[in-house]
Amino acid sequence: MRLLLCLLLALHGSTLSAGPRPGVHVSDAARSVQTISAWLKESGRDGYLAADVADAAGIPRSTDEDLVGARQRGFRSGEVLRIAQVPADAGRDFLLFMVQRPDGEVQFYFATLRDGLKKAFVSFPLARAVVPMPASQAQSAFREELRYWEARAAGL
Repeated sequence: MRLLLCLLLALHGSTLSAGPRPGVHVSDAARSVQTISAWLKESGRDGYLAADVADAAGIPRSTDEDLVGARQRGFRSGEVLRIAQVPADAGRDFLLFMVQRPDGEVQFYFATLRDGLKKAFVSFPLARAVVPMPASQAQSAFREELRYWEARAAGL
């Protein structure tokens, strides 16, 4: 977890182009996002989202907020670390998936209850690069993350 937090902080100073907005069927995504969000709010641990990551994802925050409170869960599957976060307070609406691969690449999927997937991007911390994920790849990968986290929420 510490490594991922360090990687997230490495996003500081990186610029991100919004690129094409990935589209996922909102009704399917909204139902899954709602299920996963409710599970995280109930069973998640207290945590935070670094301001730089919130900014890169497009999660609104006040200028004096260095950390955004979150409820989170994380699991390791082999060498892949997955973390899901929802806001700790009811005034925000987001679900953020982070997937760290063995090569150091970190994929981010930012969704809301209302809109489903809003943004997907990949961080390459060693290169200090953040790039938008192509829409077709984002849709497929986001659906995979939804299935992964729905299974976790169901206790599988």
